Amino acid sequence: MKIIAREIPPRTVWALEQAGVHPLLARLFAARGVRAKEELDDGLARLLTPDTLRGTHDAAVLLADAIAQDKRLCIVADYDCDGATACAVGVRGLRLLGAKNVAYLVPDRVVDGYGLTPPIAERVAASGADMLITVDNGIASVDGVAAAKARGLQVLVTDHHLPGPELPTADVLVNPNQPGCEFESKSIAGVGVMFYVLLALRSELRKRGVFDTASQPKLDALLPLVALGTVADVVKLDANNRRLVAQGLRRIRAGFMPAGVAALFKAAGRTASAATTFDFGFALGPRINAAGRLADMTLGIECLLTDDAGRADELARMLDGINRERRDIEGGMRDQALLLAESLFSADDTVEGIAAPPPAISVFDAGFHEGVVGIVASRIKDRFHRPTFVFAASGAPGKEQELKGSGRSIPGFHLRDALDLVAKRHPGVLLRFGGHAMAAGCTVAREHFETFEKGFAQVAREWLAEAALTRQIETDGPISREYMRIDLVDTLHKEVWGQGFAPPTFSEEVEVVSQRLVGEKHLALKLRHQGQPIDAIWFSHTDPLPPKVKLAFRLDADEWQGVRRLRFLVEGAEF
Repeated sequence: MKIIAREIPPRTVWALEQAGVHPLLARLFAARGVRAKEELDDGLARLLTPDTLRGTHDAAVLLADAIAQDKRLCIVADYDCDGATACAVGVRGLRLLGAKNVAYLVPDRVVDGYGLTPPIAERVAASGADMLITVDNGIASVDGVAAAKARGLQVLVTDHHLPGPELPTADVLVNPNQPGCEFESKSIAGVGVMFYVLLALRSELRKRGVFDTASQPKLDALLPLVALGTVADVVKLDANNRRLVAQGLRRIRAGFMPAGVAALFKAAGRTASAATTFDFGFALGPRINAAGRLADMTLGIECLLTDDAGRADELARMLDGINRERRDIEGGMRDQALLLAESLFSADDTVEGIAAPPPAISVFDAGFHEGVVGIVASRIKDRFHRPTFVFAASGAPGKEQELKGSGRSIPGFHLRDALDLVAKRHPGVLLRFGGHAMAAGCTVAREHFETFEKGFAQVAREWLAEAALTRQIETDGPISREYMRIDLVDTLHKEVWGQGFAPPTFSEEVEVVSQRLVGEKHLALKLRHQGQPIDAIWFSHTDPLPPKVKLAFRLDADEWQGVRRLRFLVEGAEF
């Protein structure tokens, strides 16, 4: 592991400080590309307007006509947190804007697979719907959209994923990544796309005189859901996404949120009045995602839709229970996957004479659960810093001989492009595949797993230089003693951090005074930092540290018996 410091442009730091930004925040923001204080303005007026998001005007006209004609609308969602929040935003928003008949359907991960498939289109048609609306999926559903159109359904696709070579023949496509779209925030989440469609629809209804500016429904009530889905989907937090998240956090901290969101904070043991992006990504998001992984995402969506606090608490407790089960399954799978990964180590791949992981890792076990393969792939990738695929046998009827894999990648290795090359070199091995640079999925026949494993590793061997196979932690360098204060920890936590706008991580050489294991899997440390004592914790790490070591760490507040104390959360060490 190598710890490196971000470049911090001093002139930008000075300019931000002169504009009134706190000196520590000025340094952090400048290192993340912020050039002027205006970029930090998270007001709603600073949001990108819907008119540059291709398809929103046509979607607004389509939906306004449907509402006027009292058509039956059905939203087809995805089974992750982005899909669940996008569905809830769609149902709530359309009802706010006058739609009287809005239903939804979410595919089953095991039985139906991902996206709008022809069987899902048939189920929507059979339900009596007049219009099918996709959220967080649909841009690659060429056959599914065709099937829906053949049954006489109007189809509106709202998505944010990368399109394939052929676009579906929907009545309207709204996707910032479709050809010809000039919307600047290409990384907006699926829930954000649906929110923008609703903004355009409200504008269209104003033009039609349904209401005026004073009487129009307030869509800002949906922003807590937009913020949750945006962070949980780990999309890049560009300026527009940060504004959406900041607005959602502001409302949650003030106590304005759907009953289900409040119940999820309670079930996770988190405090809504001090909500952070960490809560979205590591507390609420996983509980909603667990329903799609092990049970039925309908539970998650219903939790986000209900206005009954008692019902919300009941559903949140159910989701919390499912998430505990998910963690148990994941723990067993992770341990087995680690053993399988370590069995791939070879004398042909060495670092300083020690057997190292191959350039890419693919593992399969008959006992793996397909709903958790993505999480386990992420854990293996983090442990060994290698592109990783984890496979499980398909649970779909009649497809028992198929393996469904989920992959996670490292910087410099485009996962979907790698799958495309494997497919071209080994025709017939990949039955289906898709995804992005850092995450992808694929299906292979069980008999072809070894061919895939070798082919995938060969692509990684060709594409990845030795430097790329060494994990790097990018940090903000040393932190001055004057900033080692609890109030500044709270100041940092209130800001919007996440993918593409990394949370503050500092690095310095420290003296290790003492160390011990806590709960058999966490390393508790007493350090000396700049001559002063400080406690630290390194979660999920058990190897001892030398007396002096360079650490990468985040600032945190540890509370014990009502007293809050500063501590370091260790992210990595360079020996």
